[in-house]
Amino acid sequence: MSIDDRVMKYFDGKLPEKPSDNLKAMRIRDLLTMSTGHQDEVLLKDKTDWISAFLAHPVPHKPGTHFKYNTPATFMQSAIVQQVTGQTVVDYLQTRLFDPLGIDKPTWDKSPDGYSLGGYGLYLCTEDIAKFGQLYLQKGKWKNIQIVPEKWVDQATAKQVSNGSDPERDWDQGYGFQFWRCRHGAYRGDGKDGQFCIVLPDQDAVIAITANTSNMQAELNVVWETLLPAFHDKPLPENGKELERLTAIVSGLKAAK
Repeated sequence: MSIDDRVMKYFDGKLPEKPSDNLKAMRIRDLLTMSTGHQDEVLLKDKTDWISAFLAHPVPHKPGTHFKYNTPATFMQSAIVQQVTGQTVVDYLQTRLFDPLGIDKPTWDKSPDGYSLGGYGLYLCTEDIAKFGQLYLQKGKWKNIQIVPEKWVDQATAKQVSNGSDPERDWDQGYGFQFWRCRHGAYRGDGKDGQFCIVLPDQDAVIAITANTSNMQAELNVVWETLLPAFHDKPLPENGKELERLTAIVSGLKAAK
């Protein structure tokens, strides 16, 4: 496989009768960077064959030129992996990623035709999300074993496409390979309703958040305005009183129902 392979290469039996030139030009790279050329996401909710629905969807823009966040594009990456390996993405990753990181076998919801959804539906605990962020902070190395190639980590977390120009908005700082760039030199993976894996290379830190909020920018603002200023180059002196207070707060936390 190459990220410059054409998407159509993997789905001969599911192509529309007359593929457009833009569909023919769509690469795995364009799936990774959310620049497939679509103007709108294809609606898959009521479809039984998600791959065919994706390939039949209009591609009005030249792939690679138009950023549009596109969850079905991530599903197609999952489908390509399954076409090549014969395994769902969750099964493929078990021995290659989850086991080395000490993550119990997770559940990943499937499409009607049996493909891991890719863009959502993966069930992990907050600690597991933090481990994944730490793996990327360490350039793909875990316990002195290179699990993910360092070159891939550098590519995936760098700005590959532009997605806006507002310097105060974390959704306008560029997009990599399934990672968002952030302000303050950070990058992140984010999910619906405020699920975050934020990697801060300059601070040598990872912040994992699970939440349920519609205002995800406000959530990130708390990180930048409250947590970021608390980082220092040298260890802070011990503070037993504040440690006791923090321990008491944490022990009383409960998940909302």
